Formats: sequence, structure tokens, C-alpha cells
Amino acid sequence: MSTQITIRDVAARAGCSIATVSRVVTGNGPVSEEMRRRVVEAALTVGFPLARAFPETRPVISILVPSLTNPVFAAAVAGIEQRARTAGMFTILGQSNYDPAQEEDIVTTLIGERPVGMIMTVCDPASSVALHRVRKAGLPVVTIYNEDTPEGVAAVMVDNRSAIRRAAEDLIALGHRRILFLAGKFISSDRSARRYEGYRDAMAAAGLTAAPAIEVDFIDATRDIDLTEVLVEYRPTAIMASNDLLAFTVIASLRRAGLSVPEDVSVTGFDGIDFARLISPKLHTIQQPSQVMGTLAASLLLDMAAGHKAPQRLCPDAIPLPGETIAPPRRGEPPLTLIPTEKRKLRQ
Repeated sequence: MSTQITIRDVAARAGCSIATVSRVVTGNGPVSEEMRRRVVEAALTVGFPLARAFPETRPVISILVPSLTNPVFAAAVAGIEQRARTAGMFTILGQSNYDPAQEEDIVTTLIGERPVGMIMTVCDPASSVALHRVRKAGLPVVTIYNEDTPEGVAAVMVDNRSAIRRAAEDLIALGHRRILFLAGKFISSDRSARRYEGYRDAMAAAGLTAAPAIEVDFIDATRDIDLTEVLVEYRPTAIMASNDLLAFTVIASLRRAGLSVPEDVSVTGFDGIDFARLISPKLHTIQQPSQVMGTLAASLLLDMAAGHKAPQRLCPDAIPLPGETIAPPRRGEPPLTLIPTEKRKLRQ
């Protein structure tokens, strides 16, 4: 016969009084942030149904995103906040910097805020401890952008693999054969990994050899990438970046190497952020309807919290945005003699 977990077990695990646990659960009375975190972690560890123990949730939706430096996440947050306001609610936001360990820490804090539920983008939903903690706490949860979510988890996402495959097929149709894929580290983003799979699908279907992905740090790589060694080794006629911010950095790196886009090397992105339409030449990319996705995620979460809907998976279309950064490959080899002689290591 199983033993029922009680508030006493939580207090013993957290090393505090039962009264302190009660203050965390009810939100009544002063509790330090450190103690709140300890109580939440203890409740999750011993299996105490923390969310169901809340006598009253706050009118808050908790949000976890990898980074607000990428406008695609800012747009989603805007959609969530707009829907939350119409429901008379507020939002609390945390960012993980594409780090699974930071996801865990931030989620613990967000659970302690007693929200009605949580909307989150995690590095890898299949192995995410943060996502597991939210589910264990009994909170309604919707992932946004993540595809391979566990059974029973609501999700709003696009089909990254098929969208990138179509983009790669467009490059192949133009005559490109040496195509590289530059991606944010797969351990930090299931989206990045799925997009690389789409690139490989297109290359295999065309009888071409897919090059190993060039994996870079999402945060560092948006500041600078030196592609000198990559260009010398592979001599690509096209480079596909796993998001628009990385595509911008690729273009800057190619220009420093004395190469023109798209005359010497074509470049594509993914996300369709507004800035992609403002640069010259305009970036050839794929648009995710991010603000709409945020609104859908918030609506789904509120319906789940009210008991009106079971978890669902929504997949709006990703929209190709033709740009000016792709063209048929130049005949002959790219003029790599213009590449600077001083080499800096590609940031991994």
C-alpha cells in the first residue's frame, strides 16, 4: 500500500517548518525567494502535488524561452501577453540562454509563482527535466516551437523538417551541389536538429552528399563567425543557416572573406524575423507565424486550465519568404584567393 505524500514530508525535505511550506503553497505570509525555491524543489522531489495543493492560483501565465535576443521568441511572447491581457491575466518571463541546467532552475522559480499554467520552449522536450518538473507539479503546460514532445503534452509548432527540405530543394533546383548547413548546437535546440534532418532529406533525394552540420553556440555565434576554414575545406556555393540571426552572421563573415552574396555564395535563413526584410540584399528565409503561435499557445493553455480542452498539438504553416540572397551558383570555383590570410577558429 503506497504512503500518501504530505506537507510534512515536503517540510522535512526542505529543512523548514510546516508553516513555511504552507506559506509557499497559499501565498500568504512572507517567504524569501531562496526558501520558496527550496520548498518547490522539495515538493517536486518527494512527489507532492504542488499545483493541486494551491488553494488559489494567481492570474499569471509563466513563460520560458531560450533567449529574447532572437526576435522570434519576442514575437511569441507578445502574442502570449496580448491573449493574457484579454483574459485579465499577467505574464512572468524567464529565459534559459539555451541551457538545460538554467531551464531547470528557472522553472522551479516559475512554479513557485503559482501560475495558472506555463508556456515554454525547451532545448529538448524528450529529455527536458524542466518540462518533467512542470508536469510533475500538476500544472497545465504548452510547449511552443518544440516538436517531439511527450505524449499528453500540448504543443504549438511548425514542421521544421519539411520546411527546410523545401528550401534545400529550391537551392538544388538552382544548380547548387555543395550546400552546407550551419546550425545552433543540437543539444540546445531540437528545432535546429530537425532542420538539419530536412537538409539531409533533400540532399539524399537528389543523390548528393550532405556535409556534417557546422554546429555553433547560439549566443556567441550571433556576434561573430569566421568561416575561413570551412570555405577552404568545402568550397560551398550555398550555406543554409538554422535561423535568421545566424544567417546574418554568415553573410557578414562571407563579406569579410571577400565574397559576395548571392553572386559567390547563396545564403538562406529560418524564422522570418522583420529585420530579414530590411537588410540588403533581403534574406531568403522561412517565416514562422510567431505572434500567432504565441496567441494560440496562450488560448490553448487557458482552455486547458479551465477544463474546456484536453492537450492538443497545433501546427500552423511555415511560409517561404523569397529573398535576394540566393542565385544560381557561379560557374567555376568561388574566388577564395580574396579570403583573409589570418585565420580565426570557427567558434564551436
